[in-house]
Amino acid sequence: MEYSQKKKIKNGKYEIFINSKFKKGNLTIGEILIPGKSKKEIMLSTNICHPSMANNEISGMVVTTFLAKWLLKKKNLKYSYRILFLPETIGSIAYLKKNYKYLKKNTIAGYNVTCVGDDRNHSFLPSRKGNTIADTIGEYILYKNVKKYKKYSWLDRGGDERQYCSPGIDLPVASLMRSKYGEYPEYHTSLDKIGTVVTTRGLMGGFKILKKSLELLEKQIFPISRTLCEPFLTKKKIYPTFSKKNSVNNKLKLYLDILTYSDGKNSLFEISKKLNKSEAKIKKAIFKLKKMNLLQIQ
Repeated sequence: MEYSQKKKIKNGKYEIFINSKFKKGNLTIGEILIPGKSKKEIMLSTNICHPSMANNEISGMVVTTFLAKWLLKKKNLKYSYRILFLPETIGSIAYLKKNYKYLKKNTIAGYNVTCVGDDRNHSFLPSRKGNTIADTIGEYILYKNVKKYKKYSWLDRGGDERQYCSPGIDLPVASLMRSKYGEYPEYHTSLDKIGTVVTTRGLMGGFKILKKSLELLEKQIFPISRTLCEPFLTKKKIYPTFSKKNSVNNKLKLYLDILTYSDGKNSLFEISKKLNKSEAKIKKAIFKLKKMNLLQIQ
């Protein structure tokens, strides 16, 4: 019921009858799978259950649709993209019941796309673990592209990240929003409208942040060490045959530092941040280690 209708109701006691039945039925969702070179996937999920609310619901559908159209036009995608349109909570739980084992195996990153249409703020809500590649890249893109944003904690969750990140599911899903649900005055009211809350500029801002995050994810590689424990590098002519007190072999240290993080879970971006080196320098070193058969790349 709209607030304007509620104001017309006279004070008094009312009896409400909800005419409902429990019966077997169907749950309709939308799903797009855009194949890339890899079976590893990036997931985008948005909700379709409150279409009367512009920022809370419609904005997510609009931005996700345009992200899908953009991805479909791109050639030679590295990763595959799974894009979901479903009712909040019941939709994600039903989808996970059928697909969570596959998703756990193949999803490298994901974003819950909601509240991406107003022009008041940018917001970041991390995954439950808080240190996935979706978290690090999403927050990095915000840091580099907007003057300020509000960072929430996992304790502030409220969308389908609750299901995707729940114990036993543990998908790497974060949220990149404009004004977060529950944090703007028109939330869950009939005042959450296009034009007054959601604007073209707001939608474009939400779209661009997610697009830039996906672009950076596309550039990622995940190195995996081919040896258990540190490899014997002398035969590779990397490790010196004699040492000098207080001397540091920077190239050797860089290679060993890269190898220690090469577990298939740390991306190029994450390793470069841990080592405080440019991605270009780390990538060059990774491919040298690959050429020496010390690493494989996925």
